[in-house]
Amino acid sequence: MSTIKDEVIQMVKSLPDDVTIDDIMAEFYFKLQVDTGLKELDEGMGISHREVKERMSKWLKK
Repeated sequence: MSTIKDEVIQMVKSLPDDVTIDDIMAEFYFKLQVDTGLKELDEGMGISHREVKERMSKWLKK
C-alpha cells in the first residue's frame, strides 16, 4: 500500500521536466478536489443526475 508521500512523489515524477511550482500546486489542488468528491460520494453525500439537471436548468435557460 502506498503512502501519501509515495503518491505525491509519483505525481511529481509524472509531470514534464519544465513544470512550474504553480503547475505542481494546481495538480495537488485538482487531486484534493477529486479525492474529496469521491469521499463524499462514498458517504452518500452525492446528488442525483435529475437534481443536477434541475439545478443547472436555472442557469442554462436561454
